[in-house]
Amino acid sequence: MAELVRLEVVDGVGTIRLDRPPMNALDAQLQTELIDVSREADARDDVSAVVVFGGEKVFAAGADVKQMAAMDYQEMVRHAHLLQEFTRALAAIGKPTVSAITGFALGGGLEVALATDVRFCADTAKVGQPEILLGIIPGAGGTQRLARLVGPARAKDLIYTGRFVKAEEALAIGLVDRVVPADEVHASAVEWAAQFVGGPALALRAAKNAVDRGLEVDLQTGLEIERTEFTGLFATQDRATGMSSFVENGPGKATFEGR
Repeated sequence: MAELVRLEVVDGVGTIRLDRPPMNALDAQLQTELIDVSREADARDDVSAVVVFGGEKVFAAGADVKQMAAMDYQEMVRHAHLLQEFTRALAAIGKPTVSAITGFALGGGLEVALATDVRFCADTAKVGQPEILLGIIPGAGGTQRLARLVGPARAKDLIYTGRFVKAEEALAIGLVDRVVPADEVHASAVEWAAQFVGGPALALRAAKNAVDRGLEVDLQTGLEIERTEFTGLFATQDRATGMSSFVENGPGKATFEGR
């Protein structure tokens, strides 16, 4: 039974809740539990979309530095696989995902947020990759996902300086997608996620896979990934339902079954 991460499902929206007070420091236990809960959210048919939330006061203020400080090189060689696996597992959820960021999302906390599809941010939140101030670099996907999101120059600026970024700047550079009052972050994220409940789950999964895998390859290979995902949907019931409904009743009126 997970102690630090839990999945709460309400009306088709799953909230992955980080719960390690006071700052949700990402120790090995939390990382392991996040892997398990991410896989559960991906597998459950009653979860159509996922919100990642750290609570009203903080998203996650980074890795557990005390735990890492005690590790030598050999120990970190082994631990580094876990360090990346928990964000890989979150990114691999084949459903729409959104981070609801309050307070701080720093270091590993920002890397968690980078592993979701979109990010909603409190107007008082601060985000950043301050690992350089510890004499290290991001190790849970920050150098790769951040550069793909905001471009290499901006990513290097944030990683080189380790500076904290306020919500307004984060929005301006595309690091977050929406800024709302702090007490509305979770509700706004849930509202966004709820629009996918009852949607064509296989098409949403295909769209996510095509975009994510396509970003990792050249254009021509990406187009082949898209073609494969597109044609594969013609084997689904939802495709037949959606097209029949469009022809008979116009757009946006189909009732999908996720098959």
